[in-house]
Amino acid sequence: MLRAPELVHTGSSAYYRADLDQITMPEKRLFASAEQYFGVLYHEICHSTGHPSRLNRVGVSEPQQFANGFYAKEELIAEMGAGYLNNFTGILDQNLLENSAAYIQNWLNELRNDRHLLIEAASKAQKAVDYILMEAPF
Repeated sequence: MLRAPELVHTGSSAYYRADLDQITMPEKRLFASAEQYFGVLYHEICHSTGHPSRLNRVGVSEPQQFANGFYAKEELIAEMGAGYLNNFTGILDQNLLENSAAYIQNWLNELRNDRHLLIEAASKAQKAVDYILMEAPF
């Protein structure tokens, strides 16, 4: 049986821990808007699809150093997937869109020499979203 990651609301940072299969999010009231909260939550949910029990992506299933190629690729996958989910759910907040574009640009700079990065990240982001929408027990 498929199992969703645990969702915990605590602290001031959002992140996914594969070893605990846990998404940590700040309380909703700490976000400027519901759209921003869900935009961040969708990003972390996309990370969780890389867990070994789900899609088993290298950037999630194996520990990575911050800002190495696998880490950067995983961040692009999660942010692109979050963008897909924002669109799917009708979250079209301009600030969220601008923040997402700036975040993606930051990681693209890390992987400038990888000509296949965007296609691979977009493909894996779509697989993550397909998993969330069709198979996941979220």
